[in-house]
Amino acid sequence: MGTSGRGSRLGALALAAAAAVAVVGQAAAADKAAAIDALVASYQDLGQFNGSVLVAEHGKVVFKKGYGPANAEWGIPNTPETVFRLGSITKQFTSMLVMQLVQEGKLTLDTRLSDVLPTYRKDTGSRVTIRQLLDHTSGIPSYTELPGFTADVSRNPYKVEDFVARYCSGDLQFEPGSKFRYDNSGYFLLGAVIEKVTGKPYEEVLADRITGPLGMRSTGYDHPEEIIRKRASGYQKGPNGLQNAHYIDMSVPFAAGALCSTVEDLFLWDQALYADRLLSPELKKAMFTPVLGNYAFGWGVRQAPVGPNKESRTLTSHGGGIPGFSSFIVRVIEDKDLVVLLDNTGDSQLAELSEGILDVLYGRTPSPPLRPIAEVLTETIAVRGVEAARAQYRDLKRREMDAYDFSEPQLNGLGYQLLAAKNTEAAIAVFALNVEAYPESWNCYDSLGEAYTIAGKKDLAIANYKKSLELNPSNDNAVKQLATLAKP
Repeated sequence: MGTSGRGSRLGALALAAAAAVAVVGQAAAADKAAAIDALVASYQDLGQFNGSVLVAEHGKVVFKKGYGPANAEWGIPNTPETVFRLGSITKQFTSMLVMQLVQEGKLTLDTRLSDVLPTYRKDTGSRVTIRQLLDHTSGIPSYTELPGFTADVSRNPYKVEDFVARYCSGDLQFEPGSKFRYDNSGYFLLGAVIEKVTGKPYEEVLADRITGPLGMRSTGYDHPEEIIRKRASGYQKGPNGLQNAHYIDMSVPFAAGALCSTVEDLFLWDQALYADRLLSPELKKAMFTPVLGNYAFGWGVRQAPVGPNKESRTLTSHGGGIPGFSSFIVRVIEDKDLVVLLDNTGDSQLAELSEGILDVLYGRTPSPPLRPIAEVLTETIAVRGVEAARAQYRDLKRREMDAYDFSEPQLNGLGYQLLAAKNTEAAIAVFALNVEAYPESWNCYDSLGEAYTIAGKKDLAIANYKKSLELNPSNDNAVKQLATLAKP
């Protein structure tokens, strides 16, 4: 009896200790959830996030929530069930489908493009492999970089084979395999390859092989004419606040960016990638092995000091952008941590926010968000003019450098907003200010050259495109624009 009683007491003590540990763990998880909520809310307050968030730690969801309106006109809020366009996060699904076809022996990574798409131009297609399309080293020009793409191409419907012939068959920009250059044309072509090999539409193959088996019921091809429950509307930031994003026909992004999903479905996707349910370990390793530019097959892969005590961890991540929407997913492989951010205002600080959330997961204090300087200058231009805004920029940069986001994209984005509003002279002034702030940035000179071209100031446009090309000899846009400007 005595031994049995002592055993019972020890068992009760063990249960009590386990319960105490569980309570402490629950409290810690609650503290992290509250810290994540406060961080996301601080980004929302500054207009830098409007969407849905999901965070998992060690493979378990610890936080999910929606912020701001899914539909601003009706005041319908975002939730974890809200469906967003993904943009380029689509590429990781396309790469998985291609690798499944490789696993089945229907393709190899070294298959030539023209061997699987016989109508593709032989002089280039015979030199480009499936592998090079997957890792953005094919040299095929990206259709999204074509001059006038948004105005002249993006609104029109296309059949896959017609789009391939017209916009994904340009002359090679470099020898295949020699350079990394992010390329939407490559992933459009991979979608065409998937359809050719399977004899089925891309979206049907996706449903059969990935979203159906994984139970991703809210993930699929975003057809605007279809009724999709809980789909968010897309917005962009204008001078007077949010406005409806411009239309894009979803046949244009196709396998490079046409999918929609929820944060909850992307958690299912994340978990499936740790198992071997979709792909063999060997091919999955190949899919996540970076080549040039820290890019693998549909994923960025890098080592970064994000773990405890800033220990190195393997991060696989990707962002996405399509009119009205932006997205970001980052996975910490060793710890099975996940951050998914889906936004329906088109231009948000998702990478910075994800870094802050990872800081919270590892017990660090995240950096607070910075107020976008473009937002401040937009108000000033509307009230006092662009010269007052230029003076304000220099003054705030001198006095309050740590309070505002002075990064290069801030003025560049503002300049293009002004161009879209037909305020060309103000746009020139803003782009010139960005050149002043970032004199070694080829992109700043390229943007200023574009504004001068629109204004009809040919000599100034040529000077800036030449400077851009001097800083970046691979800037094909500058080459094309200079050739155009050289014509009588």
